[in-house]
Amino acid sequence: MGVMLDAVGKLIAGYLQKEVPGYEPFTPSDPEHLRGVIDQGDVLLVEGNNRISGIIKYLTQSTWSHAALYVGPIDGASEPNGEPHVLIEANIGEGVTSAPLSKYLPYHTRLCRPVGLSFEDRNAVCRYAINRIGFGYDTKNILDLMRYLIPLPIPQRWRRRLIAFGSGDPTKIICSALIAQAFDAVRYPILPRITRAGSKRARREILHIRDSSLYMPRDFDISPYFEVVKPTIVHGFDYTALHWADKQKPLPEVAGEFAVFPQAIDAPPLVPEEIDEAAPLPAEEVTELAT
Repeated sequence: MGVMLDAVGKLIAGYLQKEVPGYEPFTPSDPEHLRGVIDQGDVLLVEGNNRISGIIKYLTQSTWSHAALYVGPIDGASEPNGEPHVLIEANIGEGVTSAPLSKYLPYHTRLCRPVGLSFEDRNAVCRYAINRIGFGYDTKNILDLMRYLIPLPIPQRWRRRLIAFGSGDPTKIICSALIAQAFDAVRYPILPRITRAGSKRARREILHIRDSSLYMPRDFDISPYFEVVKPTIVHGFDYTALHWADKQKPLPEVAGEFAVFPQAIDAPPLVPEEIDEAAPLPAEEVTELAT
């Protein structure tokens, strides 16, 4: 019976991992800028395009469906072309694996960086994730996988709770629990500790998510302890150097070839002019004075 459930779980996982055709990122990553900015301990959020990605984005109401931890080059792990594996991620059907940065260059990504994390703790976070390469999950519990096959309309207040349903192993893998646990190993926070909430229901929900280590990729984006790094502007950005399709060069006035106002414009006086008492008054004012 266990072998059968394991086989069915792998089939479902394979189906959920298949990419949806026709995906085209609105803003793909800039490889040069991303490679020059990303650092150890950074969390790379990805807008995936497989079946499970669409469901996770719906349930979490977020653009991001996947998260990977950048740990730097991993000894003994590289692509056939020699590119080193620098990311640690957990995928449904695969477990914890390493991957090259080029894997996600065609996708829409976001870089989240822990603020103030010491060099020692940064290495500890990366080492925690590297040591878990090869960890899998129990595909025998197919209930956690089968519920993603039917994305029924779900009230917003129940969407996160639905992801937490089940035994937890596949849920923790497809979510960002591995990265959350790595930062928890050095006691670095992801979401703030909530002491107040608009209602008791909201407070219970937040505490439940924190205590069960149920984190989503979007949690790193909204965390007050992670900085969103924009690779294209972090080292400076000159908008005048851009080449547009309709205008290959910047406008002359922007480039400084001539002034925006080629002719000098006389400014109005700052104080009112003195009234000439000898000048005759207008006819209307003379009539008013006479009455």
